[in-house]
Amino acid sequence: MKNFKKVSVGNEARTELHDVLALTGAEISINELPIGASVPFVHYHKQNEEIYAILSGEGKVVIDGEEITLKAGDWLRISPSAKRQFFASDEKSINYICIQVKENSLENYTMTDAVI
Repeated sequence: MKNFKKVSVGNEARTELHDVLALTGAEISINELPIGASVPFVHYHKQNEEIYAILSGEGKVVIDGEEITLKAGDWLRISPSAKRQFFASDEKSINYICIQVKENSLENYTMTDAVI
């Protein structure tokens, strides 16, 4: 078995990379909400924090009743228990990556885990 896996993704509204990359420590999804659209449900997680990278467009997220505007270049971390729902603006779609990882599971990072 190789020590890597490469895939290409299309322009689907949502692509989950967990299965296609055989991820074992994270879930990553690539998402697009069209103009005026929203994630059709409010949700939270049992264990996973989420990290969002806004790639293009604009919109908002409502977290525990607080409305936060989003635009390209923004990054956002949300605790597992926070209730959230995402919306595209009425003028632009929004494209983002969502990374889910178990909260408090990071033991090392690049500077302490890399071997040179």
